[in-house]
Order: sequence, then structure tokens, then C-alpha cells
Amino acid sequence: MATSAPIRVVVAKPGLDGHDRGAKVVARALRDAGMEVIYTGLHQTPEQIVDAAIQEDADCIGLSVLSGAHMTLFTRVMELLQERDATDIVLFGGGIIPEDDIPELEKIGVSGIFTPGATTGEIVNWVTSHVAAPADA
Repeated sequence: MATSAPIRVVVAKPGLDGHDRGAKVVARALRDAGMEVIYTGLHQTPEQIVDAAIQEDADCIGLSVLSGAHMTLFTRVMELLQERDATDIVLFGGGIIPEDDIPELEKIGVSGIFTPGATTGEIVNWVTSHVAAPADA
């Protein structure tokens, strides 16, 4: 009988943005909900983030972007996931992201966006319902 392994989440802070309090709060909430969380730390490149997700066999990546570079950073992470045949890794994120940019991010394949005011409960529930936990053999 197969059982579900915990969802594995890479939480990442891409670029030069040094504000990681929100990313740490979300990482802790996901962990407290029973997920395995890998926090990559500050100032990660998209390449480092995708490498970590692949190496850690992550089910999803959560990006925290407060710098205004969300269009560039999310796009590059999606490109790298495609280049590395890792499109099964769900990409979501949050931060200071204008409402007008959300449809464009969804078009490129970002599965979920959380803007200021989103609760950790909303994020946990979204990940739980949108990311499939792998089944153990």
C-alpha cells in the first residue's frame, strides 16, 4: 500500500533583495503543516534555485520577490525548469507584485501568486491543494 511522502518545497529569495522575513515566516508555516522545506537563503540566482530544487527532488518552488524584478526572475526560473525538463516542479510565489502583472505571470506558467495581505494559512492551503505529494512505494 502506497503512502504519501511529505510535499518538498524550496523557498527562495532571488536577486539582490535582502528582506527575507516573509520568506522565513512562510517556510516555517509550510514546515509546521508537515512539508519538508528547504530555504535557500538570500541573494540566489535563478540557476541556483532551480539547481537546488532538482537536487532536493522538490515538488515546488516558492519565490519571495520584493525587489520589483518579479517579471524577470519568475520568467528565468520558468525557462530553466523547461530547459532542464523539470516542469513537474510547481512554481509559485509572492511579494510586491502588481495585480496587472499576475495574468502575465500565470501565462508563463507561474501557478500561484500571493500579494501582501495573504495569510500563511492561505498559502499552506494552496500548496496542499495544488501540489501533489509523491507516493512512496
